[in-house]
Amino acid sequence: RTRDTGRIMILDLLRLLLFPTLMAFAASSDLLTMTISNRVSLLLIAGFLVLAPASGMGLTEIGLHVAAGATVLAISFTCFALGWIGGGDAKVAAATAMWFGFDFLIPYLATAAAFGGVLTILLLAFRHWPLPYMFSGQHWLLRLHHPESGVPYGIALAAGALMIYPETPWIKVVDLSRFITG
Repeated sequence: RTRDTGRIMILDLLRLLLFPTLMAFAASSDLLTMTISNRVSLLLIAGFLVLAPASGMGLTEIGLHVAAGATVLAISFTCFALGWIGGGDAKVAAATAMWFGFDFLIPYLATAAAFGGVLTILLLAFRHWPLPYMFSGQHWLLRLHHPESGVPYGIALAAGALMIYPETPWIKVVDLSRFITG
Protein backbone atom coordinates (compact mmCIF):
# COMPACT_ATOMS: atom_id res chain seq x y z
CA ARG A 1 0.00 0.00 0.00
CA THR A 2 2.84 2.41 0.82
CA ARG A 3 4.46 1.52 -2.50
CA ASP A 4 1.20 2.38 -4.35
CA THR A 5 0.91 5.68 -2.48
CA GLY A 6 4.52 6.53 -3.35
CA ARG A 7 3.94 5.65 -7.01
CA ILE A 8 0.81 7.80 -7.13
CA MET A 9 2.63 10.73 -5.51
CA ILE A 10 5.44 10.49 -8.05
CA LEU A 11 2.92 10.40 -10.90
CA ASP A 12 1.12 13.40 -9.41
CA LEU A 13 4.38 15.32 -9.07
CA LEU A 14 5.26 14.53 -12.67
CA ARG A 15 1.78 15.64 -13.81
CA LEU A 16 2.12 18.86 -11.83
CA LEU A 17 5.67 19.75 -12.79
CA LEU A 18 6.94 18.14 -16.00
CA PHE A 19 4.70 19.73 -18.62
CA PRO A 20 4.58 23.23 -17.04
CA THR A 21 8.36 23.26 -16.49
CA LEU A 22 9.08 22.30 -20.09
CA MET A 23 6.62 24.90 -21.40
CA ALA A 24 8.15 27.63 -19.22
CA PHE A 25 11.60 26.62 -20.45
CA ALA A 26 10.43 26.74 -24.08
CA ALA A 27 9.02 30.25 -23.56
CA SER A 28 12.11 31.60 -21.82
CA SER A 29 14.44 29.99 -24.33
CA ASP A 30 12.50 31.51 -27.24
CA LEU A 31 12.49 34.91 -25.55
CA LEU A 32 16.23 34.91 -24.86
CA THR A 33 17.59 33.10 -27.93
CA MET A 34 14.74 33.01 -30.50
CA THR A 35 15.18 29.23 -30.57
CA ILE A 36 13.59 26.25 -28.85
CA SER A 37 15.81 23.21 -28.51
CA ASN A 38 14.64 19.93 -30.01
CA ARG A 39 15.24 18.47 -26.55
CA VAL A 40 12.19 20.31 -25.23
CA SER A 41 9.90 18.70 -27.81
CA LEU A 42 11.53 15.31 -27.32
CA LEU A 43 11.12 15.55 -23.53
CA LEU A 44 7.47 16.54 -23.97
CA ILE A 45 6.90 13.51 -26.20
CA ALA A 46 8.82 11.15 -23.89
CA GLY A 47 6.98 12.52 -20.86
CA PHE A 48 3.64 11.92 -22.52
CA LEU A 49 4.61 8.39 -23.61
CA VAL A 50 5.66 7.52 -20.05
CA LEU A 51 2.85 9.25 -18.15
CA ALA A 52 -0.04 8.28 -20.42
CA PRO A 53 0.07 4.52 -19.81
CA ALA A 54 1.21 5.01 -16.19
CA SER A 55 -1.89 7.18 -15.69
CA GLY A 56 -4.17 4.48 -17.08
CA MET A 57 -4.64 5.81 -20.60
CA GLY A 58 -5.49 2.99 -23.01
CA LEU A 59 -3.87 2.37 -26.38
CA THR A 60 -6.80 3.83 -28.32
CA GLU A 61 -6.72 7.05 -26.33
CA ILE A 62 -2.92 7.26 -26.60
CA GLY A 63 -3.29 6.77 -30.36
CA LEU A 64 -5.79 9.63 -30.56
CA HIS A 65 -3.42 11.90 -28.64
CA VAL A 66 -0.58 10.94 -30.99
CA ALA A 67 -2.91 11.65 -33.94
CA ALA A 68 -3.63 15.13 -32.52
CA GLY A 69 0.12 15.74 -32.32
CA ALA A 70 0.65 14.45 -35.86
CA THR A 71 -2.15 16.67 -37.18
CA VAL A 72 -0.63 19.77 -35.61
CA LEU A 73 2.83 18.71 -36.82
CA ALA A 74 1.60 18.49 -40.42
CA ILE A 75 -0.10 21.89 -40.24
CA SER A 76 2.68 23.62 -38.31
CA PHE A 77 5.39 22.29 -40.61
CA THR A 78 3.45 23.66 -43.57
CA CYS A 79 3.47 27.03 -41.78
CA PHE A 80 7.21 26.58 -41.14
CA ALA A 81 7.86 25.79 -44.81
CA LEU A 82 6.00 28.98 -45.75
CA GLY A 83 8.19 30.95 -43.33
CA TRP A 84 5.32 31.89 -41.01
CA ILE A 85 6.66 30.20 -37.86
CA GLY A 86 9.92 28.75 -36.62
CA GLY A 87 10.74 25.07 -36.60
CA GLY A 88 10.99 24.95 -32.80
CA ASP A 89 7.53 26.49 -32.55
CA ALA A 90 6.14 23.88 -34.92
CA LYS A 91 7.62 21.01 -32.93
CA VAL A 92 6.57 22.36 -29.53
CA ALA A 93 3.02 22.98 -30.79
CA ALA A 94 2.82 19.38 -32.02
CA ALA A 95 4.24 17.91 -28.81
CA THR A 96 1.82 20.03 -26.78
CA ALA A 97 -1.08 18.85 -28.96
CA MET A 98 -0.08 15.29 -28.09
CA TRP A 99 -0.56 16.06 -24.39
CA PHE A 100 -3.94 17.73 -24.99
CA GLY A 101 -5.39 15.37 -27.57
CA PHE A 102 -8.35 16.39 -29.70
CA ASP A 103 -10.49 17.18 -26.62
CA PHE A 104 -8.41 20.22 -25.68
CA LEU A 105 -6.76 20.98 -29.01
CA ILE A 106 -9.08 23.77 -30.20
CA PRO A 107 -9.10 25.59 -26.83
CA TYR A 108 -5.28 25.34 -26.76
CA LEU A 109 -4.80 26.62 -30.30
CA ALA A 110 -7.33 29.44 -29.81
CA THR A 111 -5.73 30.52 -26.54
CA ALA A 112 -2.21 30.36 -27.99
CA ALA A 113 -3.37 32.35 -31.03
CA ALA A 114 -4.89 35.03 -28.77
CA PHE A 115 -1.67 35.27 -26.77
CA GLY A 116 0.26 35.32 -30.04
CA GLY A 117 -1.77 38.25 -31.34
CA VAL A 118 -1.25 40.25 -28.15
CA LEU A 119 2.46 39.35 -28.09
CA THR A 120 2.88 40.46 -31.71
CA ILE A 121 1.12 43.78 -31.14
CA LEU A 122 3.16 44.49 -28.01
CA LEU A 123 6.39 43.52 -29.73
CA LEU A 124 5.66 45.73 -32.75
CA ALA A 125 4.94 48.65 -30.40
CA PHE A 126 8.12 47.91 -28.42
CA ARG A 127 10.15 48.02 -31.63
CA HIS A 128 8.93 51.54 -32.38
CA TRP A 129 10.23 52.90 -29.08
CA PRO A 130 13.91 53.71 -28.70
CA LEU A 131 15.69 51.17 -26.55
CA PRO A 132 17.05 52.86 -23.41
CA TYR A 133 20.84 53.02 -23.33
CA MET A 134 21.04 51.01 -20.10
CA PHE A 135 19.70 47.97 -22.03
CA SER A 136 22.08 48.30 -25.00
CA GLY A 137 24.37 45.59 -23.62
CA GLN A 138 21.60 42.99 -23.48
CA HIS A 139 22.01 41.02 -26.72
CA TRP A 140 18.71 39.16 -26.35
CA LEU A 141 16.88 42.46 -25.90
CA LEU A 142 18.66 44.02 -28.89
CA ARG A 143 17.64 41.01 -30.99
CA LEU A 144 14.05 41.26 -29.74
CA HIS A 145 13.99 45.01 -30.46
CA HIS A 146 15.35 44.69 -34.00
CA PRO A 147 12.57 45.34 -36.55
CA GLU A 148 13.71 42.46 -38.78
CA SER A 149 13.60 39.95 -35.95
CA GLY A 150 10.76 37.47 -35.71
CA VAL A 151 8.26 36.96 -32.93
CA PRO A 152 9.24 34.48 -30.20
CA TYR A 153 5.96 32.61 -30.63
CA GLY A 154 7.04 29.93 -28.18
CA ILE A 155 5.96 32.40 -25.49
CA ALA A 156 2.39 32.39 -26.84
CA LEU A 157 2.40 28.61 -27.27
CA ALA A 158 3.56 28.15 -23.69
CA ALA A 159 1.12 30.71 -22.28
CA GLY A 160 -1.78 29.06 -24.10
CA ALA A 161 -0.69 25.63 -22.90
CA LEU A 162 -0.32 26.77 -19.30
CA MET A 163 -3.80 28.32 -19.37
CA ILE A 164 -5.42 25.11 -20.68
CA TYR A 165 -3.37 22.50 -18.79
CA PRO A 166 -5.17 22.92 -15.42
CA GLU A 167 -8.46 22.04 -17.14
CA THR A 168 -7.17 18.73 -18.49
CA PRO A 169 -7.40 15.30 -16.88
CA TRP A 170 -3.64 15.50 -16.26
CA ILE A 171 -4.31 17.93 -13.43
CA LYS A 172 -7.92 17.09 -12.57
CA VAL A 173 -6.85 13.65 -11.26
CA VAL A 174 -4.16 15.05 -8.96
CA ASP A 175 -5.10 14.92 -5.28
CA LEU A 176 -3.35 17.96 -3.86
CA SER A 177 -4.28 16.92 -0.32
CA ARG A 178 -1.48 14.31 -0.52
CA PHE A 179 1.04 17.14 -0.59
CA ILE A 180 -0.43 19.13 2.28
CA THR A 181 0.95 18.23 5.70
CA GLY A 182 -0.29 19.30 9.07
